[in-house]
Amino acid sequence: QVQLVESGAGAVQPGGSLRLSCTASGSIASINVMGWYRQAPGKERELVADTTNGGSANYAASVKGRFTVSRDNAKNTVYLQMNSLKPEDTAVYYCSAAVQSTLGGYFRRYWGQGTQVTVSS
Repeated sequence: QVQLVESGAGAVQPGGSLRLSCTASGSIASINVMGWYRQAPGKERELVADTTNGGSANYAASVKGRFTVSRDNAKNTVYLQMNSLKPEDTAVYYCSAAVQSTLGGYFRRYWGQGTQVTVSS
Protein backbone atom coordinates (compact mmCIF):
# COMPACT_ATOMS: atom_id res chain seq x y z
CA GLN A 1 0.00 0.00 0.00
CA VAL A 2 1.05 3.61 -0.60
CA GLN A 3 0.33 6.64 1.57
CA LEU A 4 0.71 10.34 0.84
CA VAL A 5 1.03 12.61 3.87
CA GLU A 6 0.75 16.37 3.45
CA SER A 7 1.91 19.16 5.75
CA GLY A 8 2.11 22.92 5.74
CA ALA A 9 -1.52 23.93 5.96
CA GLY A 10 -2.38 27.33 7.31
CA ALA A 11 -4.08 30.67 7.14
CA VAL A 12 -2.33 33.74 5.77
CA GLN A 13 -3.18 37.26 4.72
CA PRO A 14 -3.29 38.24 1.05
CA GLY A 15 0.22 38.64 -0.29
CA GLY A 16 1.60 36.09 2.15
CA SER A 17 3.40 32.81 1.53
CA LEU A 18 3.01 29.18 2.47
CA ARG A 19 4.93 26.02 1.66
CA LEU A 20 3.21 22.67 1.36
CA SER A 21 5.01 19.34 1.53
CA CYS A 22 3.88 15.85 0.65
CA THR A 23 5.79 12.62 1.25
CA ALA A 24 4.92 9.28 -0.28
CA SER A 25 5.67 6.09 1.62
CA GLY A 26 4.89 2.40 1.44
CA SER A 27 5.41 -0.20 -1.25
CA ILE A 28 6.92 2.15 -3.85
CA ALA A 29 8.94 0.95 -6.80
CA SER A 30 8.79 4.14 -8.83
CA ILE A 31 7.00 7.50 -8.88
CA ASN A 32 6.30 9.32 -12.11
CA VAL A 33 4.29 12.54 -11.83
CA MET A 34 3.80 14.20 -8.43
CA GLY A 35 1.80 17.32 -7.92
CA TRP A 36 -0.92 19.34 -6.30
CA TYR A 37 -4.59 19.83 -6.95
CA ARG A 38 -7.05 22.03 -5.11
CA GLN A 39 -10.77 22.18 -4.52
CA ALA A 40 -12.63 25.26 -3.36
CA PRO A 41 -16.16 25.06 -1.91
CA GLY A 42 -18.69 24.48 -4.65
CA LYS A 43 -16.03 23.98 -7.30
CA GLU A 44 -14.44 21.00 -8.99
CA ARG A 45 -10.97 19.80 -8.13
CA GLU A 46 -8.38 21.41 -10.40
CA LEU A 47 -4.72 20.95 -11.15
CA VAL A 48 -2.46 23.52 -9.50
CA ALA A 49 0.96 22.24 -10.53
CA ASP A 50 2.78 19.00 -11.12
CA THR A 51 6.25 17.79 -11.96
CA THR A 52 7.78 14.68 -13.50
CA ASN A 53 10.65 12.71 -12.03
CA GLY A 54 12.79 14.35 -14.72
CA GLY A 55 12.01 17.79 -13.35
CA SER A 56 9.56 19.14 -15.94
CA ALA A 57 6.83 21.26 -14.34
CA ASN A 58 3.34 22.22 -15.37
CA TYR A 59 1.26 25.02 -13.82
CA ALA A 60 -2.29 26.26 -13.93
CA ALA A 61 -2.46 29.67 -15.55
CA SER A 62 -3.90 31.17 -12.36
CA VAL A 63 -0.81 30.35 -10.31
CA LYS A 64 1.99 30.69 -12.86
CA GLY A 65 4.63 33.10 -11.62
CA ARG A 66 3.42 32.87 -8.02
CA PHE A 67 3.69 29.16 -7.17
CA THR A 68 6.68 26.86 -7.60
CA VAL A 69 6.49 23.06 -7.54
CA SER A 70 9.61 21.03 -6.79
CA ARG A 71 10.47 17.54 -5.63
CA ASP A 72 13.14 15.52 -3.89
CA ASN A 73 13.14 12.14 -5.61
CA ALA A 74 15.37 10.58 -2.97
CA LYS A 75 12.78 11.45 -0.32
CA ASN A 76 9.69 10.79 -2.45
CA THR A 77 8.59 14.30 -1.53
CA VAL A 78 6.96 17.07 -3.52
CA TYR A 79 6.75 20.70 -2.41
CA LEU A 80 4.57 23.63 -3.37
CA GLN A 81 5.93 27.08 -2.58
CA MET A 82 3.05 29.55 -2.74
CA ASN A 83 3.85 33.26 -2.85
CA SER A 84 1.70 36.34 -3.36
CA LEU A 85 -1.32 34.41 -2.16
CA LYS A 86 -4.77 35.69 -3.06
CA PRO A 87 -8.17 35.04 -1.44
CA GLU A 88 -9.12 33.00 -4.50
CA ASP A 89 -6.32 30.57 -3.65
CA THR A 90 -8.36 29.47 -0.63
CA ALA A 91 -9.09 25.76 -1.01
CA VAL A 92 -8.29 22.29 0.18
CA TYR A 93 -5.02 21.28 -1.47
CA TYR A 94 -4.48 17.63 -2.37
CA CYS A 95 -1.19 15.95 -3.12
CA SER A 96 -1.21 13.43 -5.96
CA ALA A 97 1.36 10.91 -7.15
CA ALA A 98 1.48 8.33 -9.94
CA VAL A 99 3.09 5.34 -8.26
CA GLN A 100 4.18 1.92 -9.39
CA SER A 101 4.00 -0.49 -6.49
CA THR A 102 6.71 -2.98 -5.60
CA LEU A 103 4.00 -5.56 -6.11
CA GLY A 104 4.18 -4.79 -9.81
CA GLY A 105 1.55 -3.63 -12.24
CA TYR A 106 0.84 -0.29 -13.81
CA PHE A 107 1.28 3.16 -12.36
CA ARG A 108 -1.68 4.14 -10.21
CA ARG A 109 -2.69 7.58 -8.93
CA TYR A 110 -2.73 8.04 -5.16
CA TRP A 111 -4.10 11.01 -3.23
CA GLY A 112 -3.28 12.67 0.05
CA GLN A 113 -5.94 13.46 2.62
CA GLY A 114 -6.04 17.15 1.75
CA THR A 115 -4.82 20.20 3.62
CA GLN A 116 -6.64 23.51 4.08
CA VAL A 117 -5.15 26.75 2.81
CA THR A 118 -7.03 29.93 3.74
CA VAL A 119 -6.12 33.36 2.44
CA SER A 120 -8.02 36.12 4.16
CA SER A 121 -7.52 39.52 5.70
